[in-house]
Amino acid sequence: MKSTLVGPLQLHFLQLGLRQNLTNRSLRCGTAAPPPNIICGLRKGSNRPLGLSRVPSNEAIQAVQSLKLAKSTSKMEDVINTKLGRLLKADLFDALSELQRQNELELSLQVFKFMQNEEWFEPDLRLYHGMIMLMGKNKMIEMAEEVFHKLRKDGLEPDTRAFNEMMGAYLQVDMIERAVETYRLMIASGCTPDELTFKILIKNLEKFREEFAVVVKKDCNEYLDNPQKFFNDNGQKLTTKVRIL
Repeated sequence: MKSTLVGPLQLHFLQLGLRQNLTNRSLRCGTAAPPPNIICGLRKGSNRPLGLSRVPSNEAIQAVQSLKLAKSTSKMEDVINTKLGRLLKADLFDALSELQRQNELELSLQVFKFMQNEEWFEPDLRLYHGMIMLMGKNKMIEMAEEVFHKLRKDGLEPDTRAFNEMMGAYLQVDMIERAVETYRLMIASGCTPDELTFKILIKNLEKFREEFAVVVKKDCNEYLDNPQKFFNDNGQKLTTKVRIL
């Protein structure tokens, strides 16, 4: 898949184009805004899987709250150096996941870049999954593409979820052909489509490209253990018509 971008993912996303885009989306908060109402859960053990805890630790929540309060002030650098710098690795993952859940795009990018600069940092697919999903949700397709390609540059291979997130990003802006191209690249790369792959594709392809949907439905027979159950659960009918994709 050919990327439409010309440069590497760098911090000046935040300083130049990204900040300008985010201004238009009114994501900045005023200095007098009240503290966000965030519910903290009990802290889990430090050996929990990174980024997979159901409830972020108190430390992660406090860091998220501080970042949101500092977003429109000159205190951002201090918060990053103090709050983020003191977090355990698992808590840092939790903080990023919570920012992504709250659709805090600019702050998520800040934390993502901070993590990449840490000495302990090793590329992790879960980081890229969340960032691609967040970019797609905000319809920032070029940046989603850049993260997807950076994944390979960092020595990783896209897995099924990475392809799913990239397809979902394209479908957010009705880039149907690019979504289908990504699906074909997924299969060519040896990744096995899952139920989510077919769910997001069929739902969107039936609206815009029925001929593509026919082929994707046929592929369910090959890649799903129980395609009939999948179609029943999603209110679909299994089709036998096949056209060239």
